[in-house]
Amino acid sequence: MTSAPTESTKVKNRRPRQAVHFGEPLPLGAHLCRASWLCGPSVTWMMLFLVGPLLFVVAMSFAQRGDDGEIVWRFTTENYARLFGQGALGFDPVQPLILARSLGVGLLTAILCLLAGLPVAFFIAGLPHRWKGAALTLVVIPFWTNLLVRTYGWQLILAPDGWIARGLRTANWLAADGELYPGWPAVLIALVCDYLPFMILPLYTSVEKLDPALEEAAADLGASPLRAFWSVVLPQIRPGLIAGCVLVFLPASGQFVIPDLLGGAKLALLGNAVQQQFGASRDWPYGSAIAVVALLVMGAGLWLHTRVTRGRREVALP
Repeated sequence: MTSAPTESTKVKNRRPRQAVHFGEPLPLGAHLCRASWLCGPSVTWMMLFLVGPLLFVVAMSFAQRGDDGEIVWRFTTENYARLFGQGALGFDPVQPLILARSLGVGLLTAILCLLAGLPVAFFIAGLPHRWKGAALTLVVIPFWTNLLVRTYGWQLILAPDGWIARGLRTANWLAADGELYPGWPAVLIALVCDYLPFMILPLYTSVEKLDPALEEAAADLGASPLRAFWSVVLPQIRPGLIAGCVLVFLPASGQFVIPDLLGGAKLALLGNAVQQQFGASRDWPYGSAIAVVALLVMGAGLWLHTRVTRGRREVALP
């Protein structure tokens, strides 16, 4: 008669379990299989509806326009040369002026939003905690209304017979025959008001982390308020400042609805030029070249933002 196996015999005959090490790299085949299941649908969607059309626009920018507005797939760089002023009759400054005007409008809008948004960010950061949520809600309320509706609203507010124009004429700040709309004043006012939240929110996230003891220490050491702001406060809020400027500059430089409606269709930016070429002019290759240059401008802005902020992190002060 065989004796029943003891507990020590069971342990000895038991097959050892394979140890599992978390974080151990998977084999290449398993890694690709898992990545295809997780990222395959989103990558496919991006390739079909973002990368594919973008590559088509880049290819079309090197094509030619036919006599009837059709696309002639013959390689040429005339579209880019025309954009930078090189035409069949010599140098034409119209297109370089549109490019320079777009960059200037984007830069001016970012500066005005910075000057208007910095005090607002400090004001919200200094509010009691229970009021900060309401203040931030008031900042983003304009986004609850469509951009087109807000732009038509500015047409009524800034009209030549509106109360703002009449008040400025009464105060002799506007000529008797002067007007805010249509023109550059209306365009800049609308751009600043529409993109101001993009400046306030990044600035607020940086300002809220400031330590007021550092500014007080700078004042105790004899620094003036301006010197304390420049040497103590500004380095701490620089990430939010740069992020806000990029978020305002990029869309403002390519805006076309606001200049078209508030500028009286006379103030063309890159966005208006693209809309004109793909619309009435039916010159899709040239419009594609303008779109590619606009994308390069935006990419350069993002690259500059990454390069300036590289290695800089907001330090959590004790």
